[in-house]
Amino acid sequence: MRCPFCGNEDSQVKDSRPTEDNGAIRRRRQCEACAARFTTFERIQLRELTVLKSEDKREPFERDKLVRSVSIAARKRPVTAAQIERLVSGIQRQLETLGDSEIPSQRIGELVMEGLKGLDPVAYIRFASVYKDFREAKDFEEFAGNVSEAGTSKRDGE
Repeated sequence: MRCPFCGNEDSQVKDSRPTEDNGAIRRRRQCEACAARFTTFERIQLRELTVLKSEDKREPFERDKLVRSVSIAARKRPVTAAQIERLVSGIQRQLETLGDSEIPSQRIGELVMEGLKGLDPVAYIRFASVYKDFREAKDFEEFAGNVSEAGTSKRDGE
């Protein structure tokens, strides 16, 4: 494994353990050249996924890009890194088991929205504002109003 600090190709595994959701193996490594420590993750990948973007553009699915997007939406919210990892792992598993290797970006956005809706309403609205391309404050108001009403009707029905 290449060291992210000095670029040396040799590193030694110091510790290995499964992640919380058992979806990956977390390895702590130490570079043999500069002695820097870093973490890598080893995950099962069922198939290569390609994201179909607008205008028929295609790009490889990047798990880290999805983690980054969800993390930005959940910034300064009571959402842990482990919860984000579980959400992204679940989405990736769903995509890999769909049977298609080409996934429309809209489908990924819908899965993230579903996951965030149950995780944190503010992160859900933040993600929706980018995904649905809110242009004005009233777009936020309408969407947030629908989220509030759904939460209220759930509580009323309990």
